[in-house]
Amino acid sequence: MTVVDELLRPVADVIDVPTDLYVAGSWRPATGGRRLEVSDPATGAVLATVADAGTEDATAAVDAAAAAARDWAATSPRHRADLLMRAFHLMHERSEELALLISLENGKALADARGEVAYAAEFFRWYAEEGVRLRGQVGHAPSGANRLLVTYQPVGVSVLVTPWNFPAAMATRKIAPALAAGCTTILKPAAETPLTALAVAALLEEAGVPGGVLNVVTTSRPGPVVEAMLTDPRTRMVSFTGSTEVGRVLLRTAADGVLKCAMELGGNAPFIVLADADLEAALEGAMVAKMRNGGQACTAANRFYVHASVHDAFVEGLIARMAALRVGPGADEATQCGPLVNDAAVRKVDLLVRDAVQRGARAMIGGRAPDGPGSFYPPTVLVDVPPDARVLREEVFGPVAPVVRFEREDDLLPVVNDTDLGLVSYLYTRDLARGLHLAERLESGMVGLNRGLVSDPAAPFGGTKQSGLGREGSTEGLLEFLEAQYVATSW
Repeated sequence: MTVVDELLRPVADVIDVPTDLYVAGSWRPATGGRRLEVSDPATGAVLATVADAGTEDATAAVDAAAAAARDWAATSPRHRADLLMRAFHLMHERSEELALLISLENGKALADARGEVAYAAEFFRWYAEEGVRLRGQVGHAPSGANRLLVTYQPVGVSVLVTPWNFPAAMATRKIAPALAAGCTTILKPAAETPLTALAVAALLEEAGVPGGVLNVVTTSRPGPVVEAMLTDPRTRMVSFTGSTEVGRVLLRTAADGVLKCAMELGGNAPFIVLADADLEAALEGAMVAKMRNGGQACTAANRFYVHASVHDAFVEGLIARMAALRVGPGADEATQCGPLVNDAAVRKVDLLVRDAVQRGARAMIGGRAPDGPGSFYPPTVLVDVPPDARVLREEVFGPVAPVVRFEREDDLLPVVNDTDLGLVSYLYTRDLARGLHLAERLESGMVGLNRGLVSDPAAPFGGTKQSGLGREGSTEGLLEFLEAQYVATSW
């Protein structure tokens, strides 16, 4: 491995981070020996180079998954569960090294990275337990003519496409249910953060997952590489986490092969503070919902709607908390807000903030990208944000909190629901009945009621409208990788 950043050396010493493709149980270079640079967004320094796959490598990965499919599907649920539980324990043993690796290639603060590793490992444990609990059904046909038997079969070769913002958790959230269901897989991680995915694959190899069951292809050309896999007739499933725009492209490609699709796409989460809210709890929840991973999460609170009676106090408290955050390299223990993933992300966030200010919003803190190295953007609070500002309509993916004052709850709902996206909403009120009633009218797949964090391996994660299809986590996440088979018989 070519390592420039000395901070990576403790990782290399404790956990061997492979940098080649993982296909059919072996680590191999990309066709033609192509390599892809991986950089630290805090400094721009090159951390390592990894294999840069082409379409030939994608086909080889499908070959491997298809060859392993029959034997893996025939293994017992208990055997698959034991391997996943072994991976869970290995991930915990290497948690500090994995957290440092995530911070270096992703930029997130170490505290956030540690939280991600713990969350990611839980998917191995959850699906190790859930995979052995799957039940079929036996019943009588209403006519009495025969019996109805329903069992579940693995869907088959599955392509898993993951984003850069949670490189460990998004990988395990797909790998764990797929393997528990008896599917073989090809993981295509984001080009910005491939090292974490390769490290996770190495852990699964160490845990004893057979060759070909998990394959990993890293590439700088995701379009043609993923298309080659999705158009292969042996592929039966695609699970994607990323932008709605890319999701639409993959759905069009998947349509020709009538592939089963699970899509976790973009979000535009409202954070609603009612007049009777516990203000301190709302502020603490706001910091979690907004600033986890520096705002680079599909679940991030994107727009804040605060009742007029508590608006000024909320803004004052939010400014104080945002101003107190220490901004710096993610791998620094003292950092609370790391860099964005790259300079393009900084430019996008800056454009949205400038648009809002030009339309009349005021930046109470932050609001301007700093000079100097690294892809940093300061924690920012905007007030007096007009309804036509792009920052209220588009996913920000950065540490920017636009705050809107509202007077009447009935006037708020049409505004909050006026979006094509519906992943998650946050709501704070002391009145539980009122909160539950309002939650039912929010057009989103998840609601954080007096909570700034909704993600849990035991919960069905997913959205409505153009925020996606299907669910990850919980039993629903396992069922995504299974097909119900009905047998009619008599005895």
